[in-house]
Amino acid sequence: MIEPRKGQAPAVLKRGEFHLEFQRSFFDPSFKAVQTEIAKVEQVAWENYINGNKSPITAKAGPDFAEPDYDLSVEWKSTRDKLIAAEATQKDSSTKSRVLLVCGSARNDGSCPGEISKTYRMTKLAVEILEAGGIEVDQLDLSLLISDYDKHIYPCKACVSTAMPLCHWPCSCYPNHGQRQTNDWMAEIYEKWVAAHAVIIMTPVYWYQTPGVLKLMIDRLVCADGGNPDPTTTSGKNAKKAKDIELKGWSYPKHLAGRVYGLVVHGDVAGIEGVRRSLSDWLDWMGLVDAGALSRLDRFVGYYESYAESHEVLDRDLAMQKEVRNVARAVMNAVAELRAGTLLMPDAGLDRPRPK
Repeated sequence: MIEPRKGQAPAVLKRGEFHLEFQRSFFDPSFKAVQTEIAKVEQVAWENYINGNKSPITAKAGPDFAEPDYDLSVEWKSTRDKLIAAEATQKDSSTKSRVLLVCGSARNDGSCPGEISKTYRMTKLAVEILEAGGIEVDQLDLSLLISDYDKHIYPCKACVSTAMPLCHWPCSCYPNHGQRQTNDWMAEIYEKWVAAHAVIIMTPVYWYQTPGVLKLMIDRLVCADGGNPDPTTTSGKNAKKAKDIELKGWSYPKHLAGRVYGLVVHGDVAGIEGVRRSLSDWLDWMGLVDAGALSRLDRFVGYYESYAESHEVLDRDLAMQKEVRNVARAVMNAVAELRAGTLLMPDAGLDRPRPK
């Protein structure tokens, strides 16, 4: 076995350091009345932290796994079971077609920005078209990360760079109760992607890149492209075992391949084409299929005009509004062909000589 390289991780916190970190959540003077109770909770949290209590409740994996007696997190197993059920429904020809609409903006009027995003308005234009065409629409507004209480998408830990089989499908890195990394939204988001026949991502450009809320989701979807659906084969997060499995030959399963996608990228000065291309490249790599040239849109809204009037500019830009609707129409048409088995994918039967 190849030995994993070591030496980067810092030492665990000492008790006094942990106390300072823990108490920052209770800075508000209103917590003073319950300091005794908070101290008791802190002691339990300290013990969970120092003992590495990642998954406090487990159950035997069962006959569907390579090691039936392995103790799996009940939270991970619940997410995995939901994905299996969602996949079965998605592949059932009797069900209605379903499109996931992702709003990638980090702003809404429930927090500091004080105003809705133009991206959100564009998603509503697409909803009108899709629902009129009999499509079920699942809306995912990633701006809720800034306004909903204790909602998180935690960063990808890049387990895949140690070895692909160490990256589990769905992600098993979270929740980590010992590290107080809980309420991870991705468990629900994975199910939305699996249930969809198509995905439309709409996003603004932030400094030549996607907003952080969207990039967090993108990174956490790495497990959908080559991820290991059986954590018992790596005994959880055993890096040596994962390296050995990959070197013996790994199939890099594409868990979301075959779904249709569309894109709307908008900006005010620069960066729209680069972001649109990077999103297309990412979705292509995962095996999704674009719905044609009109389904991949990048446009400026209020080019070099004031931010203050950008919504008014969008009101006047009827061509842009129609182009957004056309993205939805193109995706809707492609989904119909996909489910009828007539969607043209000329490279579908080819083997990749270098899968990854």
